[in-house]
Amino acid sequence: MTVAVTGAVSIETRTSWIVACVALAILSVSYGAPLIAVVALKPIAAELGTTRSAPTLAGSFAYLGSGLGGIAMGWLSERVGVRATVMFGACMVGLGLVVSTLGGLTWLYLGHGLLIGLIGAAGIFAPLMAYVSRWFDRKRGTAIALISSGQYIAGTVWPALFQVGIGQIGWRRTMMAYAGLVVVVVLPLAIVFLRRPPEHAAIGSIAAGPVAGRPVLGMNPNLALALLSTATFFCCVTMSMPLAHLVAFCSDLGFAPTHGPAMLSLLLGCAFMSRQFWGWLADRIGGLRTVLATSICQIVAMSLFLSTQSEAGLFTVSAAFGFGFAGLIPAYVLTVRELFPAREASWRIPVVLFMALTGMATGGWLAGVMYDHFGFYAPAFMTGIFSNAVNLVLLGSLVWRARSTGYRSVFA
Repeated sequence: MTVAVTGAVSIETRTSWIVACVALAILSVSYGAPLIAVVALKPIAAELGTTRSAPTLAGSFAYLGSGLGGIAMGWLSERVGVRATVMFGACMVGLGLVVSTLGGLTWLYLGHGLLIGLIGAAGIFAPLMAYVSRWFDRKRGTAIALISSGQYIAGTVWPALFQVGIGQIGWRRTMMAYAGLVVVVVLPLAIVFLRRPPEHAAIGSIAAGPVAGRPVLGMNPNLALALLSTATFFCCVTMSMPLAHLVAFCSDLGFAPTHGPAMLSLLLGCAFMSRQFWGWLADRIGGLRTVLATSICQIVAMSLFLSTQSEAGLFTVSAAFGFGFAGLIPAYVLTVRELFPAREASWRIPVVLFMALTGMATGGWLAGVMYDHFGFYAPAFMTGIFSNAVNLVLLGSLVWRARSTGYRSVFA
């Protein structure tokens, strides 16, 4: 049984929160890069003479590359420092946007999959999540929720601006302009603020975490990680479908061109606000139970997409979906930090995030394929609901094992 440690000295300082805010700013900018292809989904498909699933695959490659590359970049950041991986990643994201504009689908896939994903965002997202988690112990869930909200700040701020840019100068020039912005913003922030984190806490302190090699929830640690990672994959298949296709879905329903991006911005804006709530909750009940709660909220909201096609109704459902899924990723990261030793975070967190991003890639692409086959989105959304149900079964089994083994989070 794991018990809470009281009276220990906290590693959190004012610098911890400065680092978290800088990481949030970096992720808010870098996460905007793959959103251009989301907003420009129909123009890209029309210009290149392809089906809608073809440009969607570019975003899927970016997610998949980011997850796969994050494992290696997480390992590398332990050796060369997170500053170096973030700076390199920002340059590759910028280069990937430029390469994506050079021709047809091949260049789009190369730019997004290899440069933006595999060696670009991979050097930013997973390393920053593990890095910031090492600056906190008492409010780790809140901090992780804050920095991982960069995706939603990006989704709130950028889609409407991208829509204007695409309408005025086209999607290619919009990508090139944003490439310069990523480099100009991220490099100085990384150079100035991303310093070495506190050393691993001594055994017995609040930040030490579990001891290496011991069973996790009564299982081999790697088996526990595999089950958690599989659950992450299925929940993110569901999560990605509205994110990748909401703009196109609204256009199909005949809404004004600006209303789809506005709906996506509302969804992600609500996700940002509610993610702070989920972080607060995770610090009190633990990461694993928070994952289960937010996954239940997500499946309910996903089901509501099938119940209305009115503009007012979809704005409401989008807000509900943003609230529902917002806590998933930070709660998964916190769960890894609770269940496994701190020194293993640099590779275990990227493994879970790889499965999350693989699920995002699969869901976005699969929804496009199903739309091309059926001509409407209802079958894709039903598939997302089924995927979320599988996730709930896996999470429920882990929560049950936690109760049966007497596990209690050291951070909750």
